Parts: sequence; structure tokens; C-alpha cells
Amino acid sequence: MKKIGEWLEFIIKEEWKDRTVFSILSEEIGASKALIGQWRETNSIKRNDTLADVNHKVCSGDHLSLHVFKTEPFNVTPTEQDIAVLYEDDHLIILNKQANMNTHPNDPSDKDTLANGLANYYKQHGIQTTINHIHRLDYGTSGAIIFAKHALAQAILHKDLENRIIKRTYLAAVQGKVKQKIGKIDLAIGRDRHHPTRRRVSPKGQKAITNYNVDYYDNKNNISVLSLHLDTGRTHQIRVHLSHLGHPIIGDELYGGKINKMKRQALHARKIRLIHPLTKEKIEVIAPLPPDMNWLNI
Repeated sequence: MKKIGEWLEFIIKEEWKDRTVFSILSEEIGASKALIGQWRETNSIKRNDTLADVNHKVCSGDHLSLHVFKTEPFNVTPTEQDIAVLYEDDHLIILNKQANMNTHPNDPSDKDTLANGLANYYKQHGIQTTINHIHRLDYGTSGAIIFAKHALAQAILHKDLENRIIKRTYLAAVQGKVKQKIGKIDLAIGRDRHHPTRRRVSPKGQKAITNYNVDYYDNKNNISVLSLHLDTGRTHQIRVHLSHLGHPIIGDELYGGKINKMKRQALHARKIRLIHPLTKEKIEVIAPLPPDMNWLNI
């Protein structure tokens, strides 16, 4: 697999021969049916430098090329920011998001989000493509977040996130001593009818599972530091679950956390592990703690 200009080229393996282009793209490369349909409509598939139909059969050694690195308009306004890159290649980029910043604009007038900063970073590096986040972090949450650089990577990464192949570990400082060292919180989460942005544990809500380990307990300040990973990705999931457990996150006023050295919730997306969408290599990225969480001494 290699990038040639705006095209991504694959060489057909011996075990793939006599199968259709559609079969290779969907079953071996991981493209969705909808994406393959778009490529077909825009003449974005080539076999040995000739436009190919998805029903064509391939031979061992054939060169199958996809027009994935297209020049596309930015879908957000580029805004100058300091961007912290944790990992980057032709297919994806992982950033270390600052706290007190939205992942993406909620309306056209919002130009100070991480997506705006990434658009500016792309512009400076000669990359002209849409900004595609794979997941989000809350306004007050810092840490590692994945963006795809083209539609194929986006489709594969979204599928991997849904199938829990992408693993995300969070770090949280919570009030009080969490007695159970290893725990699993399996409680559905729904909207709070009495508040426009809050969520709450609700039997009628969406299934939500949070797993945690207690890293240490700070007896002097009565604070527990937890590592957490999610089996689901509901809005405010960690914050709601820990608050319901009786241990709200430090600084998380929305869910009962007291202000203690923090002007936002003490929640950081610490680590991401994933399988690269194209090369299938294992990738692990760790996001350093932001300055306002250095007091945790992790």
C-alpha cells in the first residue's frame, strides 16, 4: 500500500485473485457499501491505471488504486492555534486537546474549537481536506482525540470505534475514597428533563458501561485517582457514572464536584490504543497531563 499523489494504491495478493473489486474493497480494505458507491459514481477506482468497475475481477499482482486524497474545502474556518500532535501519518492524526475548548463548532460563528485549529494546521502543511473527528471530548475534558484525513480512514475508524477495537483510557480525580479497587458501572444514561445539558442515570436511557481501576488514594486531600475505559460512548458518561457512584469528579460543578485546584472537571483522555485503519499496525498514544493536572503526580 502506498500513496501516489491523490491516489492510494494496493497490490492484489495471490489469495485475493479472481474476486471482484467490490469484494476486495468491502471485505479486505474495509470500505463501506456507501463509500464504494461514491467512488463508483466519481470514477475514483482504477485497476492498473484504467478506470475499473466494482464488478471487475482482479488478478494477482494487479494494482488497485483509490482516489482518496482528494482536495476538498475545509468544513470549518481555519483559526490560528497551538496544536499538540501526538501521532500523524497520511491517514489520521491524533491531537492532545486542551481543556475548555469544544471539539468542533456547534454553529458557524464558533471559530475557536479544536477542529478550527486543525484546519489551520492542515492549511500550513499544504493539506486541503475536510475535518473529520472520530469521537469527541467534552468542553472541559483534555486529552487524546482522533481525526481521520480521508473518507476511507474515517469509515474504518468509525467501525472500529463501534466494535470497541479502539480502546480509550481516561484519568479522573474524584472526591472521596473509592472503596472498590476495580469496578464496573453498568447503568443506562438518559437526558435530564429538568436541565438542558445534563444527563442522568435512567432505566429508560441508553446502555452505558464504565470500567475503572483505582490508581491511588490521596488521604490528605480525600481524593481518589482512577483510570477508566468505556464499553460505550454516551454523552458525559464518565461524569454521570462517577457522580451516581457518590464520587463526582473534582471541579465538575454540573455533576456535584467541588472546586479543588481545578477550574474544570479533572478528566483527561490519557491513552488511545488502536489498529491502524490501513496498515493494521498496533498504535498506542499517551497524552501528557496538562499543567492544571500536574498536581496529581502521575
